[in-house]
Amino acid sequence: MTEPSMTHKTCLITGATAGIGLATASALARLGATVIGVGRNAAKCADVQARLRQETGNPAVAYLTADLSSLAEVRRLAAAFTAAYPRLDVLVNNVGALYMRRRLSADGIEMTWALNYLGVCLLTDRLLPALKAGPASRVINVASVMHQNAQLDFDDLQGARRFSGMRAYSQSKLALIMWTYDLARRLAGTGVTANAVHPGFVASDMYRTSFGGIKWLSPLLKLIALSNEQGAETSIYLASSPEVEGVTGQYFAKKQAVRSSAASYDPAAAGRLMEITAGMIGSRVPEPTSR
Repeated sequence: MTEPSMTHKTCLITGATAGIGLATASALARLGATVIGVGRNAAKCADVQARLRQETGNPAVAYLTADLSSLAEVRRLAAAFTAAYPRLDVLVNNVGALYMRRRLSADGIEMTWALNYLGVCLLTDRLLPALKAGPASRVINVASVMHQNAQLDFDDLQGARRFSGMRAYSQSKLALIMWTYDLARRLAGTGVTANAVHPGFVASDMYRTSFGGIKWLSPLLKLIALSNEQGAETSIYLASSPEVEGVTGQYFAKKQAVRSSAASYDPAAAGRLMEITAGMIGSRVPEPTSR
């Protein structure tokens, strides 16, 4: 099967200095795309940029730095991207983290909610003009099957009363899927699609960082988990395959559209979540206009 060409396509990938994000950036660079990765550490970004250019033979690999748990940093990143690139063909919102202890972002927001959810919403919102500048652009939000057992606790979304790292992570991924569905609806008719993806259980740096004190866990993860390259396959498919052009508002696993949890389709909860989200990031994608 011939691999799709991504020549003349511009892709922005967050969390792209390690794990699934790095594997996604590498694959898209090999397909000929202009790839802009995002990471927090400037030195690591420079190192990965140089390595990917050499390994892929693609000089059109660049990295931008930003802490995506900070709303000000997200706005700065979006401004830096739009100043340098006229359009965006693929946005892969891959960044995410699992925090076992409750922490607050620079904005005073619980870190899981800030990084895994709010930062994604704000970055996508700020990049919509660049996405709409392309003929058929794609937004890919990396979620997780862990959303299946989650419910949105609107009385304690940030875990101030009762915090569990796994609960916060699962809730953030449920919110992300619900927001993806709403985004797809709002972008109807614009040429921009939005889908969520479960990468599979991957032995990524996120788990090693979160459970770093458990020495026996890393070898176990390698035995039962997917590699980063395997975990990136569905994101790469959604970013590059002509088969999914125009497909929107779906949740993918193993390159197939599947049903997400019943809670993710709750219209009342989604409406409430969208209002809360708009208030926290200060903007909202407008309703589609009838044609």
